[in-house]
Amino acid sequence: MILACHHISKEYPENTVLRDVTFHLERGDKAAIVGVNGAGKTTLLRIIVGEENADGGTVSFERDCSYGYLAQNQGLSSERTVYEEALSVKQYLIDMENRLTDLERQMENLKGDALTQTIADYTDLLHRFERENGYAYKGEVTGVLKGLGFTPEEFDQKVSTLSGGQKTRAALSKLLLQKPDLIMLDEPTNHLDMNSIRWLETYLMNYRGTVLIVSHDRYFLDRTVTKILELENGKGMMFGGNYSAYAERKKALREQQYHAYMNNQAQIRHQEEVIEKLRRFNREKSIRRAESREKMLQKTEVLEKPLDIRDDMRLTFTPCIKSGREVLSVDGLAKSYGEKALFAGLSFKIRRGEHVALIGDNGTGKSTILSILNEKVAPDKGVIRLGTNVHIGYYDQEHHVLHDDKTVFEEISDEYPAMNNTQIRSLLASFLFTGEEVFKRIGDLSGGEKGRVSLAKLMLSKANFLILDEPTNHLDMVSKEVLENALNAYEGTVLYVSHDRYFINRTASRILSLTKTVLLNYPGNNSEKTPDRFIGNYDFYLEKSAQVEETLLQDAYRDGQGVRSAADSHTSPRGNSVEAGLSSPAAEAGNAGSSGSSKLSWEQQKEEQARIRKAANALRKCEEKITEYEEKIASLEEQMALPENYSDAAKLAEINSRKEQLEEELAALYEEWEELSENA
Repeated sequence: MILACHHISKEYPENTVLRDVTFHLERGDKAAIVGVNGAGKTTLLRIIVGEENADGGTVSFERDCSYGYLAQNQGLSSERTVYEEALSVKQYLIDMENRLTDLERQMENLKGDALTQTIADYTDLLHRFERENGYAYKGEVTGVLKGLGFTPEEFDQKVSTLSGGQKTRAALSKLLLQKPDLIMLDEPTNHLDMNSIRWLETYLMNYRGTVLIVSHDRYFLDRTVTKILELENGKGMMFGGNYSAYAERKKALREQQYHAYMNNQAQIRHQEEVIEKLRRFNREKSIRRAESREKMLQKTEVLEKPLDIRDDMRLTFTPCIKSGREVLSVDGLAKSYGEKALFAGLSFKIRRGEHVALIGDNGTGKSTILSILNEKVAPDKGVIRLGTNVHIGYYDQEHHVLHDDKTVFEEISDEYPAMNNTQIRSLLASFLFTGEEVFKRIGDLSGGEKGRVSLAKLMLSKANFLILDEPTNHLDMVSKEVLENALNAYEGTVLYVSHDRYFINRTASRILSLTKTVLLNYPGNNSEKTPDRFIGNYDFYLEKSAQVEETLLQDAYRDGQGVRSAADSHTSPRGNSVEAGLSSPAAEAGNAGSSGSSKLSWEQQKEEQARIRKAANALRKCEEKITEYEEKIASLEEQMALPENYSDAAKLAEINSRKEQLEEELAALYEEWEELSENA
C-alpha cells in the first residue's frame, strides 16, 4: 500500500468539505478524484501532500516513497531556460557523467594499485550510470518537453518570460522527469493542446509508478485511470474502472438509492395514515394499536435523501424558425496579427442540422474564427455567407456577452423585458440560482456560475444556429452532461470549439480539423485548402486521421520528400511520436525498404502511388458533386417557398419533381462517397 488516507475530515466556517474520507492506493494504481465543483478534490490533494492540515484523520505513505505534486496554475519562476530547468532534474546524472570523465583522465597517469582502485571505482560508477539510463537522459528531456508542446525554438526561452500556462507545462515536465513513486496532478490538461494531452495519456498509461489525478477531462480519465474516488456531500466512495464505467455504475446506484428512498418514504406515509385512521376510531383497542404502530415507526430507519435527487440545470434549446438548408458558407478566410498568420484560404460549409466541432492545436485560430463569424473581429480576407432565416446564438468562453456591473437578475431582465419577475426567477432557479443568489453581481461570479448565466441567455435566444466557444469550460461534470443532452436534442445547427474530447464524442456529427502546419498536402490539393473533414464523432476522427496520416507519410517516403522533417513536427492521434526510427507504419515501411526484405519494385511503387492519388482525386470530385447537388436542392426548396410558386400547383409539382430526382441522384452519390472513403 503506497498511500493510505483514514477518516480525513475538513471543515471551513461556511461548510464541511470532507467528512470521514477513507481510501488507499496500491503500487501501480492509476486513480482519479471526481466530484462537483466545491466537493473538496483539490483540498484532499493539498492535505495528502501536507500543504493543508486536516481537522481529523491521518495520511500515511509507504516507507521511502517519493511523490510529486502539480497543483492548478502552479508554475516556475526561474532565470534558467526551459531546457535548463528540465535538465536540472537530471543533475545527478550530469555529476556522474562529469565524474566518469575525471576518472578517465586520472587513469591515463596512474599505475599499480592506484590504477586498479580507480578502474574499480570507474566500473562501479559506470554500472550505476547505465542502470539510471544515463546515456539517454538528454533525449528523455527533449522528448518530454516536445511531448508537452514545447517547440525546439522555445527550449532556449527563459522560464521567467513564459506565460502562466507555459510555466505550468514546464513544471509538469520536471515532475515527469523526476519519476517519483507517486504522481499527483491537479487538472493537468488545462494548458495542453490535444496532441500534448494524447502524449500525456500515453505516458501515464505506461508509467510504472502510481498516479492520482484530479481532472474534469472525462476522455482523459477514460484513457488513464482504473479507479475512481468520488467525493459527494463530503463523503468518499471508491469505484473500479475508468470514468465511463464509474458513470454507468453511479447511474445504477443513483436509481437504486432513489427507489429505496421513495419506498421508504411511501412506507412511512402509509404507517402514518394507518395510525391517523386508528386514532380517529377513538376506541380503546384501536388507540392501543395506533400506539403500537407509532413505536414501530419510531424504530423504522429513515433513509437520507440522495444528493443527486435534486433539480439540476434544466436546459432546452428550441429554434425560433427553421433555417435554410445551407446555414454557413466560408470561402478564402484569412487572419493575421502582425507577422503571425493564423490561417489563410480557409473554406468550409455547414448545413442545417449539423453539429460541427472545430478542433486543432493551440494557436491555429479556432476561437478567432468564431469571433469573426460573430463580427467581433474583422477578417483580413474572405467571404462569409449566412443562409436564409439564420439566427445566431453565441456563447463566448470569456463571457464578454455578460455585463460585470449587472446582477444575475438584471442580466436576464434587461435582455428580455417581456419576462416578469416570476418567470425570471423560475428560469434562474432552473440554472441553480435561488434566493439572494439572483442579486449577485456578474463580476463577482465564478467561471462556472458565469457559464450558467450565459447558457440561460443562450436558451432564451431561440437561435437556430448556436456558435459555442469552449462551452464546457468551468462546468462541473453534471452540468456538462446536461449541456450534452440539450445539444443532442437540439434540432438546429451547432458549430463549436472545444478541447473536451468526451463532449465532442457525445455531441459532434462532423469534425473540422485545423493544424498549425500542413503535414503533407493531399494529392491534388494545395496548402490553402479546406480544413480536414471527418463525418462522425471524435473516436471516428482519430481512426480516420491516423489512416490518412499513415497514407500520406508512406506517400512521402516513396517520393523521397523527407518523412523525417514532416514527422518531427507532428504527433499521431494515438499519442505516439511519428519519427523515423520508431515503430510506426511509416518507419517499418522504410526499414523494410532499406533491408531489402519485401522490397517493392520501382514500378510497383509508382503504381501504388498512382492508385492513392487516383482514389483521393475521385473522392474530391465526388465531394464537389455532392456539394453541387445539395446547393441545387436548396435552391429548389427556396423556389417552392416563394408565394408565386406556392399558389401555382403545376409549377410547384414541376419543381418538386426535379427536386425528388436530384435527391435520388444525391443518395447514390452518398453511397459512392462511402465506398470511396473506405478505399481512399
